Amino acid sequence: MRNETRIKFNQFKEALCRLNTVGNVGEKFAVSPTVQQKLESRIQESSAFLQQINNIPVTEQAGSKLGLGVGSTIAGTTDTTKADRTPTDPTTLDESGYLCTQTNFDTAIRYSKLDMWAKFQDFQERIRDALVKRQALDIMMIGFNGKTRSDTSDRTANPLLQDVNVGWLEKIRKFASARVMSSLKTPGKVNIGVGGDYANLDALVMDAVNAMIDPWYQGDTELVAIMGRSLLADKYFPLINKAQPNSEALSGDLIISQKRVGGLPAVTVPFVPAGTILVTRFDNLSRYIQEGGRRRAVIDNPKRDQIENYESSNDAYVVEDYGCACLIENIEVTE
Repeated sequence: MRNETRIKFNQFKEALCRLNTVGNVGEKFAVSPTVQQKLESRIQESSAFLQQINNIPVTEQAGSKLGLGVGSTIAGTTDTTKADRTPTDPTTLDESGYLCTQTNFDTAIRYSKLDMWAKFQDFQERIRDALVKRQALDIMMIGFNGKTRSDTSDRTANPLLQDVNVGWLEKIRKFASARVMSSLKTPGKVNIGVGGDYANLDALVMDAVNAMIDPWYQGDTELVAIMGRSLLADKYFPLINKAQPNSEALSGDLIISQKRVGGLPAVTVPFVPAGTILVTRFDNLSRYIQEGGRRRAVIDNPKRDQIENYESSNDAYVVEDYGCACLIENIEVTE
């Protein structure tokens, strides 16, 4: 890198040292709790979807879910001449719990790119934002596609990060299989259209809510139908080329259609698998982050003409209440 770039890069490292009270960021260090909190806020701010769900700091690496929201009804009557009144904990859900496991967010920035950024006053912010934005995208990708956690992940074999951590959809498949619809008349398919399992997506979603969502959630006004872009296009293709807006885009990654599917707001989020609809509330999806579990090292590697940011976080992807979620997969829409 050029000398003027070197000066700014050294200032960037010095700032990291001050913020984390360490002497050398080239050696692996624990990110201070305050900096970790600010970094998580930056990650959430870069994604409208992550702002909608829960991002919860937890002290322990493993434990019981926090159970945010209401997991059951609480109204009732008791004849106190015969029995004591028994209070109900509405946040008691299931015992599947959570386990925060290490996810590496390691990145490299070439000297040539740093040289281009060095002429800008916000040099340090550009480095930070480049790292933060990619982390936010990967978090969403894991949440919707993660199926397992391998000791060593393989990005070539699993380009959607299926082997980095267990995401929300896989949690539903594993712990609430009765709330998954993936095969009907045709094995391995849910056909939509004339002669199919359902005439349209509206009928599919309405039936799924009635059959697989707990009764006290079925009328919840915060339920949404999260689907991939292709299904949203199939549902509303006549509107695509119309001049009037038919959707609202938030921060570039969350699109909420003004039309509804099965009576629910239709939402599209990056990396939702094709042919998939997840019905739930946004706040039923959580990412738990272990406090003090973020580690980092920033290394200048002249052998590769790049700086390298080695960063890890202990995360868990949690569905708070399976009764407030159902998953429809293998959807095929025919005319």
